[in-house]
Amino acid sequence: MIFRWFESLIDAFKEPADEMPPTSVGRFYLFYLRQVWPLFAAVVLVGLCVAGIEVALFGFIGRVVDLAKEVPQPGFFHRHGRELLWMAVVIVVARPIFNALHDLLVNQAIVPNLTTRIRWQNHRYVIRQSLGFFQNDYAGRIANRIMQTGGALRQSTVQVVDAIWYVVVYTGSAAALFAHANVWLALPLLAWVVFYIGALALFIPRIKQRSWLASAARSKLMGRIVDGYGNVLTLKLFAHGRREEAYVAEAMAEQNEKTQRMTRVTTVMDASITALNGLLIAGTSALALWLWSEGRVTVGAIALSTGLVIRISNMSGWIMWVVNGIFEDVGTVQDGITTISQPRLVQDRAGAMPLEVTRGAVHFHDIHFHYGKQGGVIAGLSLQVRAGEKIGVVGPSGAGKSTLVNVLLRLYDLEDGHITIDGQDIAQVTQESLRSQVGVVTQDTSLLHRSIRDNILYGRPDASEAQVVEAVRKARADEFIPTLSDGEGRAGYDALVGERGVKLSGGQRQRIAIARVLLKDAPILVLDEATSALDSEAEAAIQESLDILMQGKTVIAIAHRLSTIARMDRLVVLDKGVIVETGTHAELIAHGGLYARLWRRQTGGFVAAEDETA
Repeated sequence: MIFRWFESLIDAFKEPADEMPPTSVGRFYLFYLRQVWPLFAAVVLVGLCVAGIEVALFGFIGRVVDLAKEVPQPGFFHRHGRELLWMAVVIVVARPIFNALHDLLVNQAIVPNLTTRIRWQNHRYVIRQSLGFFQNDYAGRIANRIMQTGGALRQSTVQVVDAIWYVVVYTGSAAALFAHANVWLALPLLAWVVFYIGALALFIPRIKQRSWLASAARSKLMGRIVDGYGNVLTLKLFAHGRREEAYVAEAMAEQNEKTQRMTRVTTVMDASITALNGLLIAGTSALALWLWSEGRVTVGAIALSTGLVIRISNMSGWIMWVVNGIFEDVGTVQDGITTISQPRLVQDRAGAMPLEVTRGAVHFHDIHFHYGKQGGVIAGLSLQVRAGEKIGVVGPSGAGKSTLVNVLLRLYDLEDGHITIDGQDIAQVTQESLRSQVGVVTQDTSLLHRSIRDNILYGRPDASEAQVVEAVRKARADEFIPTLSDGEGRAGYDALVGERGVKLSGGQRQRIAIARVLLKDAPILVLDEATSALDSEAEAAIQESLDILMQGKTVIAIAHRLSTIARMDRLVVLDKGVIVETGTHAELIAHGGLYARLWRRQTGGFVAAEDETA
């Protein structure tokens, strides 16, 4: 019960303010820690008590030594019993209670929940980034930085809190105890503090910088490894095993070299602090013995000072490694910030409303988009798609066909012009409501590494089993789904499809994608090269499913295979980002322009001649 209470002190999945995390390390830490500051205040207070009790133990040792010097007398416990009992209560009761409280706060409340909250909030922000963000980085590196940053931030903060209070309480209390015995006894400790702080100030900035470089190299290595695993079929098909090994080995060698440079600094720092600690122990012990020989301190003061400086020496070694770990973690956080704290290029406008589609008319008004490059991809394009109209968009590679789809879905923001759906500017509505009203079947159908049922339900998560089965039937996927199974014995709708759907053929993946879009039942449909990856037989089999899918919808279909869109209500021919022709298939063939030339290339001279004669 007590564990659950402490574990409930932080809500790991608390909804954050949807804002970009700060880009500076200090403000990035503050951004997350201010959400749970009362717990860290409690850890500081409890840590102060724990450190104070530890120092008090050494004071007890010195006092016990002085008491033991007395000539044994029958009334010893009567005279000192209350003092000894108080010592026993502190050691047996208070010390375990405060240590347990510290562990509960750190291990039950902070370690799992704060780490998870940071990861959740970072993931929640990053997953809403624009498409271009993910196209410009390794998926593995992004995931690695999300996972590492939360743990590193939490761990370094807890260690800072513990280390600060141990340093302050130990050194401060020790100096006070030494000065109480004899003011000269505190001088070696004070000199040690000055040199210890100087050593940390010398080495820590170097450790921080090299830790950041090592973390960046580690993320790069992770990205290359995951990239290889994710494209293992390509690796095997091109038989470049050694080339891929060398590619990963290069990043691994870089990461190893960066880590070695970091550990060189920690080794020199360790040697320096160890030598400094040796001087502290030897100097304090020698001074205590000399002061005792002069009759200025008691034997208890020798036991207190010697025991405490040995403890401080051990603690300083621990603090040195803690500080080293802290700045390794800070370097990891600094590396994570480079990915996490990036502005979103596509955002909902303030006050954006949900899109309401009543008819499904789409209008492109003088749009311009260049992907940030010099030269045009789409320059001044205007196109009106009437409600329920089915248009085909054709043109040579690079003409801007897929770009038209990307800006319609607002995967990128236009540079100029605007797009409306039923008169509503898509830049003024929420992205989720826009994409919920558009069904998309793409050339590269990527399925999630989940079950067949989960992939289909992505179209409409609240759909009933009967609706799923009906969508599957219309997509003609009911022919193969019952025959599927995975390596763990799951079959049919429960079978997992593998990463990106690799366990299915191209035609099977496309049928699942069609079933998913059928279930979504959006009023606007986009077919982006939906059958170009299939052979002619598979294309013919899927065409019937696509015909069912297009019924009653506004359709924008892009295809290199002109035969798949020849039956559309209207064809729009793009070249270099502008519309050069528009009309039906027969009209464009008769016109003899770009479309006719593309048609002849694909169908051959005889088919073209017969078509033109007709």
